[in-house]
Amino acid sequence: MTRPPVYLTALGVLSAMGQGKVETRATLFENAPAHILVRDDVLPGEPVTLGTVPGPLSPVPKGMEDHDTRTNRMLWAALEQIRPEVDAALARHGADRIGIVLGTSTSGIDEGMKAYGEFLETGALTTGYAYHRQEIGDPGVFLRAALGLNGPMLVISTACSSSAKALSSAARVLAADLCDTILVGGVDSLCQLTVAGFSGLELVAPSLCQPMSANRAGITIGEGAALFLMTREPDGPNPVALLGVGETSDAHHPSAPDPEGRGAIAAMEQALDRAGLTPSDIAYVNLHGTATRLNDAMEAKAVATVLGTAIPVSSTKPLTGHTLGAAGALEAAILWLSLAEMVKGAPLPPHPWDGVRDPGLPALTLVEKTDQRLPPTDRMAMMSNSFAFGGSNVAVILGRGWHDGEDAR
Repeated sequence: MTRPPVYLTALGVLSAMGQGKVETRATLFENAPAHILVRDDVLPGEPVTLGTVPGPLSPVPKGMEDHDTRTNRMLWAALEQIRPEVDAALARHGADRIGIVLGTSTSGIDEGMKAYGEFLETGALTTGYAYHRQEIGDPGVFLRAALGLNGPMLVISTACSSSAKALSSAARVLAADLCDTILVGGVDSLCQLTVAGFSGLELVAPSLCQPMSANRAGITIGEGAALFLMTREPDGPNPVALLGVGETSDAHHPSAPDPEGRGAIAAMEQALDRAGLTPSDIAYVNLHGTATRLNDAMEAKAVATVLGTAIPVSSTKPLTGHTLGAAGALEAAILWLSLAEMVKGAPLPPHPWDGVRDPGLPALTLVEKTDQRLPPTDRMAMMSNSFAFGGSNVAVILGRGWHDGEDAR
């Protein structure tokens, strides 16, 4: 259980659904098109479907040029969306009491690959190239320096569970009283190395991914960033709280999930226990839902085991692509946006797919309408799953309207 409660009081977000909460919400709940493109400039001679952040990204701040990568530009764009709240926290708590916890898997690797390509052609590295841009920790180093913060900084890289684990780690940092406010989330940009790697594993779909479909054939890779301000204190009545997180590592296989879903089941049960909730308290689940044969089979079994098949569920990866290290935070952001409207009826993220059920999977209740809402309520909890290579499993529960005491019930 999360003790004391922690709150997610601000959100900056961008992905193939758009830049900012307004554009993201329009794609999620109002059927605006996602920026999913077929590109032939990533893998030579092999067109690939990718989720790309639309529109230009502003440069990193002056003086931060040594950290200028697409990943850091995306992170800065997310930060700028919540800059007033961050500045207010800085004024209140001071630079020593604001921390940073992020998840990523690419950092500036793409820029490193391009620099190395030029080196192979010309015998010299690109002018101004800095190796540290491709280090996994660079987004945290960049954000800390750009904001002049002195609090704890941590960057987690556990593949597709990275930023879900960041949420859990940030809550522990607050509980240890190492700081008063944390910038927490995830960011990953499209990277040729990553796309080529998943393609080499034969996990990339030939067209847009189809989670839970009998015709599913692999993932659609995307990019995105989500950045929250996590605090111990609510910013107003009925804020979104991080109620509980479950983390397991089953180490079943380097790249394949345990077909019985034991680690996933344990993570969901642990999240419920830490939140002080029962399965019937969960109103919706955002599935990891990668559209690979093995993941969807495992996850459908795990969800049915823990929560049953009647609960509304969906995978939003056809709208974002699989944003890898950013996926956990981005999909928590989707819960945040749904919960924000629960008093008038929380809108449910749709499950875009071809509608062809796999008879070999449990019959989950997929959200197939873009305008579907839950009944109005003053208390609600939602779950998001993130599963990664190596058997890293994370379940995150966000909610509004629960008591702030020791037991969420």
